[in-house]
Amino acid sequence: MEAALGLLRRMPPKQSETALSALLSLIPQHSSDLLSQVDLPLQVLRDIESGKDFILCEYNRDADSYRFCILKNVGWFWLVLGKWDLVKRNKSPWSNKYLPPLDDALYPSSELRKLEVEANDIFAIYRDQYYEGGISSVYMWEDDNEGFVACFLIKKDGSKSGHGRRGCLEEGAWDAIHVIQVGPEEEEMAQYCLTSTIMLSLATDDESSGKFGLSGSIRRQMKMELAVAEGHLCNMGRMIEELEGKLRNSLDQVYFGKTREMVCTLRPPAEIVQMRLPDT
Repeated sequence: MEAALGLLRRMPPKQSETALSALLSLIPQHSSDLLSQVDLPLQVLRDIESGKDFILCEYNRDADSYRFCILKNVGWFWLVLGKWDLVKRNKSPWSNKYLPPLDDALYPSSELRKLEVEANDIFAIYRDQYYEGGISSVYMWEDDNEGFVACFLIKKDGSKSGHGRRGCLEEGAWDAIHVIQVGPEEEEMAQYCLTSTIMLSLATDDESSGKFGLSGSIRRQMKMELAVAEGHLCNMGRMIEELEGKLRNSLDQVYFGKTREMVCTLRPPAEIVQMRLPDT
């Protein structure tokens, strides 16, 4: 189990779903552990009712079903229009409805839903200030321990077809997943447990830089006991801002720093090659 999780942490985010499916077939007895400890790249869906995009993940899903698409006879052969396909139902944070529609779905309480709406508005401002665009979604649900859980998601597309393109990137994606477990209030204090995952993937295909790819993920956890006088959103926002800053620094030092070191070692810049040591 530890070896499987270690392997998944070192897989490129694009291959994590394929690797997870393979591991689930090898060790099905640990399926619940694998699914709870592995984060997959985020996907985006359009909420037609609200006219806004929202992020799909395991934290806003309720139930799945299977549908079968039919075959069509076109002249002398059959055209395959579909097959057995898994339909995932995810809740939109804007309309509070599942797409596709789902009967008897689970929804947060009215008080928690009010907090969810406020969190989405505030987190959108945080996203614009730190990421200059992208898509964000916040989901909340009740916990068995008389508390609640909140999931803050950000997806930034920096590819050539994305809104936030930078430089000569052919592909670029930043997925941030912040899951906070909030314990029940005791003497105006609450326990917070934040687990943050950042998935980064970059690829260039430019005449000056050539083809180059860099991808990976990093996960960290933070636990704090804070007063709830200013509200849960203030406490959760400060924790996310602090831990995400540490993760960005780690990515800069580990991924980009080590990559620059290796590239400069293998292909030193021209000004370094031309330097010569004194004869003495």
